[in-house]
Amino acid sequence: MILQKYKIVFGGKMGAGKTAAIKSLSEISVLSTEAHNTDEQSHSKALTTVGIDYGEIKLDDDVVVGLYGTPGQDRFDFVWSVICKGAIGAIVLIDHSQKDAIEDLKFYFETFKEYLNNIVVGVTHVDEDPQHLLKPYKDWMHLNQQTMPIFAIDAREKDDVLLMVEALIARAEVEFG
Repeated sequence: MILQKYKIVFGGKMGAGKTAAIKSLSEISVLSTEAHNTDEQSHSKALTTVGIDYGEIKLDDDVVVGLYGTPGQDRFDFVWSVICKGAIGAIVLIDHSQKDAIEDLKFYFETFKEYLNNIVVGVTHVDEDPQHLLKPYKDWMHLNQQTMPIFAIDAREKDDVLLMVEALIARAEVEFG
């Protein structure tokens, strides 16, 4: 049975890098629920998560943190609130190469904000469209009076993902005790 005292949720649109992020960081083989993508209108990737991805990382003090990846398609949104129960926070991944990336930020931030107070944003696929990088996302946060850490990351790089996890944990300790 997968049940951790501490858990972090990864959310975002299909193709944003949730599964890749968990795989890059997990110290165990990732339990993945990927299936063939039948929604090629949303994304052209071959596989997509249809349930929950699960991995684990052990912190310096031997505390095990469960890493839970949500499915990205809206039709699976009923799972999101269940996955978020008891989490210390969420990492919302936004695919910078998508035309509607700011709308994705708005949607996923507002949705996960209903379930959790502690959110960190990771902007992925920045190599595919390096123009202005984080400025549009920071501008959106400023306009909406939101303060949360935001990082440009490669979800396949352990150090990039670990930086977001550390920021999420530090924010939880400082702001929420």
